[in-house]
Amino acid sequence: MLSHRVNRKNNTKYAFAIVSLFCSTLYATEPTTVHAKNTLSFEKAIKHAQKNDPWLTGSSHKQSAMESMSEAVNILPAPKVSLSFANLPVNGFDFSQEGMTQAKIGVAQMFPRGETLAIKSEQLKIQSEVFPFQRQDRKAKVAVTVGSIWLDAYRVQQSISLIENSRFLFEQLVDVAQASYSSAVGKTRQQDIVRAQLELTRLEERLDMLAQQQNRYQGMLLQWLTLLSDNSSTKEVTQFNNSSLHNMQLSQQLPQLELVSDNLVYQQSWLQPEKLIPYFKGHPSVIAIDKKVRASKTTIKLAKQKYQPEWGVNASYGYRGDDPMGRSRADLFSVGVTFDLPLFTKSKQDKELQSAISTTEAVKTEKLLLLRKLLGSYASAKGRLLRLKDRQELYKIKLLPQIQDQAEASLTAYTNDDGDFSEVVRSRIAVLNAEIDALIIDVEEQKILLEINYLLLGSKNNRHKTEISRNEMNLTNSGKYAAISGDK
Repeated sequence: MLSHRVNRKNNTKYAFAIVSLFCSTLYATEPTTVHAKNTLSFEKAIKHAQKNDPWLTGSSHKQSAMESMSEAVNILPAPKVSLSFANLPVNGFDFSQEGMTQAKIGVAQMFPRGETLAIKSEQLKIQSEVFPFQRQDRKAKVAVTVGSIWLDAYRVQQSISLIENSRFLFEQLVDVAQASYSSAVGKTRQQDIVRAQLELTRLEERLDMLAQQQNRYQGMLLQWLTLLSDNSSTKEVTQFNNSSLHNMQLSQQLPQLELVSDNLVYQQSWLQPEKLIPYFKGHPSVIAIDKKVRASKTTIKLAKQKYQPEWGVNASYGYRGDDPMGRSRADLFSVGVTFDLPLFTKSKQDKELQSAISTTEAVKTEKLLLLRKLLGSYASAKGRLLRLKDRQELYKIKLLPQIQDQAEASLTAYTNDDGDFSEVVRSRIAVLNAEIDALIIDVEEQKILLEINYLLLGSKNNRHKTEISRNEMNLTNSGKYAAISGDK
């Protein structure tokens, strides 16, 4: 703290020292790198969230259950065995009294209509094929969700760092203003001191607001990074559980995502919807609906089988005791066939077939709705990305350098007693706001890239970059972060 009794020479020297300090920090906009033990990187957050998503585990179990059921339904129903005493006389319950009395054992076997069993098995098998694509879509959505949360948390963290770096400068501004006002040699007024202290208080208030946002995003990450299991394979994840997550430090480097189809996105011309459709037909969510359509078509086959009769075969063996005279009686064997006659087709079978056809057509409309949604989301994301690129270029080439030059010029004018202290404060606030705005633009760009990579997940022009297996999906890009899988 400078003494209240300083001469003009010392005051000027101190002011020029502050000028040097400001000039050295005007272009040092990068926050100080902090090395934390529990640093959570972008790709690590996505990897853990995808690896430990209970939804994926549940989906695998559902698929296994349906595959097992598809094998079980393709087997004939169990035969029915009957044991009985037939025609037993009630006046004495003597087994040998009447010739019709017999101990009877019978077996009956039913045969479902037509190829009902094979079609049901086919239907369940097709339905089970939906789950791998649903898991691919889920992993991609988790990458977008967790990646966006991480990027928001990163933006808040870096904003706090920028404000912390600027707070020291404002504290020095308060000292300069107080020294100049006390020496009565400059143009500083009491309201300048109040203004500098007010801006310092506002910075504290902004830090409190950002701290609240930071807690919010950390809690959202906790939802995805916490695995409530005693499985030993979760040791790699539990390091982010409990108190460590509330003191989490994100990596200082903003990920640079690579588009899976950059030529399509960055070209200024816009393709017609019919030319864009092929880029979305290979999307896992679209393929999943295609599988649902196939499974629904088997319902039509099942409905057609109901026009055929259901057959049954039964056989029985009847044992008879000797007659009252002691003479042996012949045992009896019976065999028969039963079947139903689907005669009233207009009121039942025809309606069931019509219902199956309508259900299939309804499922087809789900695909059309999804394709429209993907097209609209892509158009929105591409438009926002191109506009954001223009803003990003404007900030880096013109706006940031101009604001920094203005801050330097206003500070130089003030130290030469030719400027206004309020202008110095305003220019420095403008520099801080511009730096935070530039950070927001950079983060928003990565969030849009995440969104576009999800939309173009099934792009036919990038099949060589995409590896889709039965149980998982990994997208990798050499040297850069994969926008969907989170791998490097």
